[in-house]
Amino acid sequence: MHIVCCDLEGVFVPEIWINVAQKTGIEELRLTTRDISDYDVLMKRRLKIIEREHLNITDIQKVIEMINPLEGAAEFLYWLRSVTQVIIVSDTFVQFAGPLMKKLGWPALFCNSLVIGPDGSIEDYTLRQKEGKKKAVIALKSLNYKVIAVGDSYNDIGMLKEADRGILFRPPDNFKIDFPELPITYNYKELKKLLETDCLL
Repeated sequence: MHIVCCDLEGVFVPEIWINVAQKTGIEELRLTTRDISDYDVLMKRRLKIIEREHLNITDIQKVIEMINPLEGAAEFLYWLRSVTQVIIVSDTFVQFAGPLMKKLGWPALFCNSLVIGPDGSIEDYTLRQKEGKKKAVIALKSLNYKVIAVGDSYNDIGMLKEADRGILFRPPDNFKIDFPELPITYNYKELKKLLETDCLL
């Protein structure tokens, strides 16, 4: 019995923080887990920037409400959920995810949470658990699922390697050299074909 664990940003929706950077003009917020592999370092950097720039949760939520899924993402996810179980396993936050999950048809989501102050300031973040993506795969395998994982960034590598089958989707070019053992797909047609032929059917 299969179950598929997919990253969210870069796989089904654009990167949230890049959109925030574009809307606010704060170029420092463009960095993502494609650029910085240590998630804690990246998030602490973001928290310092948004404190300095006086951005609060409402400011960021307004940007997120305008983000649409990547072209073809909703249709692909609808197909995938029709043939197997799917969980979105993401390093995003509960306070960010609502509008995106609605546009994707409300798939199951494992993610993190933010610590929000009384004035709406983003004070900190809380991981669901350390190495949450990888541990989600380990837990599902312990339930006798064969796990297929799809991701695009450094923070997905643990999940992809732990899965029975890990697949990269539109990763940075250097991933071809850094992770030659992982197959790479560049569009939903390729990803669907790989899932159909190698994993699901």
